[in-house]
Amino acid sequence: MLDPRYVRENPEVVAELLSKKKFILDVDQIKSLESERKSVQAKAQDLRAEKKRASKQVGQLIGQGMSVDDAKAQVAEQLTAIDAQLTEFEAKEKSILGDLDAMMFGIPNLPHESVPEGDSDEENVELRRWGTPKEFGFEAKDHVELGENLGLDFEAGAKLSGARFVVMRNKIARLHRALAQFMLDLQTQEHGYEECYTPYLVHGKALFGTGQLPKFEEDLFKTTAAEQEQPHYLIPTSEVTLTNLVADSILEADELPLKLTGQTPCFRSEAGSYGRDTRGMIRQHQFEKVEMVRIVHPDTSFDALDEMVGNAETVLQKLELPYRVVTLCGGDLGFGATKTYDLEVWLPGQQKYREISSVSNCLDFQARRMQARFRNPETGKPELVHTLNGSGLAVGRAMVAVIENYQDEQGRIHIPEALKPYMGGLEIIE
Repeated sequence: MLDPRYVRENPEVVAELLSKKKFILDVDQIKSLESERKSVQAKAQDLRAEKKRASKQVGQLIGQGMSVDDAKAQVAEQLTAIDAQLTEFEAKEKSILGDLDAMMFGIPNLPHESVPEGDSDEENVELRRWGTPKEFGFEAKDHVELGENLGLDFEAGAKLSGARFVVMRNKIARLHRALAQFMLDLQTQEHGYEECYTPYLVHGKALFGTGQLPKFEEDLFKTTAAEQEQPHYLIPTSEVTLTNLVADSILEADELPLKLTGQTPCFRSEAGSYGRDTRGMIRQHQFEKVEMVRIVHPDTSFDALDEMVGNAETVLQKLELPYRVVTLCGGDLGFGATKTYDLEVWLPGQQKYREISSVSNCLDFQARRMQARFRNPETGKPELVHTLNGSGLAVGRAMVAVIENYQDEQGRIHIPEALKPYMGGLEIIE
């Protein structure tokens, strides 16, 4: 979340910045609540001062000749009245702060000044391209048609679980596993990330920390076991678990940066995506992803962002898959991100580039929600860290890209060189 004090003191400035994200901040409500809070706080302070003065009256009354018991009784009656009013004003101030906090929890991160204007993904700005889409001497098929005879079974997925699920068999299942292992090895052995295995079920507090709750609860799956004191949620991404490893912590400065990665399934209800990408594996309720997370010093987060984009690009380059890098415009920028780069891989079956990785800098937005801090060695005081996350990569979409880019006229799939060691030397899926 944003710094509540800054928002309360500068609502117009915040509103102007958030307009790039197409978010409308209710400035009048913030001003009204803040004005009421200040008024209640001033009255409470006056009452505390009055209580302090009243407490001193016991000695003054005794000095004027009143008995100790009578002096205490007279002041006690006055203190009781003050305490009743003070309790009322403190409760009111707490209620107002609760209303302000509820607003703060729903306010997105401010976009960085370099984020381009735009309403949707159609206005994202292309930065660069790598590789040239292959010219086939035949009509390229999409992964659904290619996979029908190779072990990609959407009918079985629908029978077991409904729409947006798939069953993978035989060599296609091995290709999926090989991609994940290849990505993990690349991120750990070449890029220096620490591999982590984390839970797939988390408490709501973890999702609040990374910004999925309370705003995006409809996109989450949660358990309803009666014996639980609170529900567990299936993670939509291991960004949640990896980032929350530093929640409620004070790290030493020399522990930074932390570079974490992990392969997990991701579970998303895809609320709001009705009718979009209903064919194939592009938008599933359950999919695998290798995630990259960095916890860094505030001075280095934009350098880390560029490095993480490069880490994701290396995966596609080693697989020899054409892609492009785009900067997300304000209208397409995520809730917790100040700046995001998307990697979009070329899919011959669709004749277009499709997102395969998003890499975002969240500054201290998540850290403030999680209370993730480091101790500044110069001041000795705790300060908020910066957090970043990105896909390194989405495994299912990477498999789609391999299937479509490495197809031949007979409907066979040739294995990229980088994956052959992970496929036991297999060169063709047929």
